[in-house]
Amino acid sequence: MNHTDGPLQLGRAARLPASPEEAVLDRVPNPHDDTLYVARFTAPEFTSLCPETGQPDFAHLVIDYVPKGWLVESKSLKLYLGSFRNHGAFHEDCTVAIGRRLHALLEPHWLRIGGYWYPRGGIPIDVFWQSGSPPDGIWLPDQGVPTYRGRG
Repeated sequence: MNHTDGPLQLGRAARLPASPEEAVLDRVPNPHDDTLYVARFTAPEFTSLCPETGQPDFAHLVIDYVPKGWLVESKSLKLYLGSFRNHGAFHEDCTVAIGRRLHALLEPHWLRIGGYWYPRGGIPIDVFWQSGSPPDGIWLPDQGVPTYRGRG
């Protein structure tokens, strides 16, 4: 569910949603919609559940986007990401679903998400999704998460 024109969760008490489907994402107008720039959100303690075992999975998520008319409101993003804590899905599903939902809400020039998942069964799984090619002329920094060597 997305709040695009109603009251924001910002400045109000809000509980952690029970699921990503129940979570509300808010957007706010971009005050610099005439400028190409990158906005980054980093969630180094993202958690979801393995759909087969129910065991927790942990990831370091990095979300970069070049906004057009909208920005994602950060409190709603925090609650949305937190709603995965009790959600069972594979790494690939979580990462791509988050990227697609943000892309649908914001309709940005470009968006990418890097999901750097900590090992389960001795294998780290890193998942990357982007909405297309980044616009020319933007500064796009490295996501800053090294390949797996005991992340931390």
